[in-house]
Amino acid sequence: MAVTLLRHTTPDVTKGTCYGMTDLALADSFAAEAAQVMASLPEVQVIQSSPLLRCLRLAQHIAARASLEVQVVSDWREMDFGTWEGRAWADLPRQALDDWAADFHGYDGHGGESVAQLFARVQGALARAPRDALIVTHMGCIKAALAAQGDPKGWDAQLPFGALVRLQ
Repeated sequence: MAVTLLRHTTPDVTKGTCYGMTDLALADSFAAEAAQVMASLPEVQVIQSSPLLRCLRLAQHIAARASLEVQVVSDWREMDFGTWEGRAWADLPRQALDDWAADFHGYDGHGGESVAQLFARVQGALARAPRDALIVTHMGCIKAALAAQGDPKGWDAQLPFGALVRLQ
């Protein structure tokens, strides 16, 4: 199962906003960022994408250039943060954030998904991913995939928008 995970380009959202499942438009820099992504891509035979616009638009851009179809796979969507969606991280109740830190994998007090649910969803998506697929997805999914591959720093990983990571 060798796949390449690609983080979407910059979304049009205020920095510091919690926006997991929120479907956002892309920043005005999309064309320039997409050109940089295209220059760094390996040969692409299969493209899967999160259904969220910030991934799907990039996947469709790549697919058009490669004469491929995009396979939309809902398991590659970002984590659902429930009532935290669209709120500034700084405005979230301190106790709720402390509770999440105390039970990072199991906490779902925001009414959305727990990290454990995200992890299970991504594990399933990885198991079903075609060999050598390019998967346009989100940072949460990339962290989960790295953790699923045994990377001890997986949950702490940080990639810039438009960056690639290859899993073996």
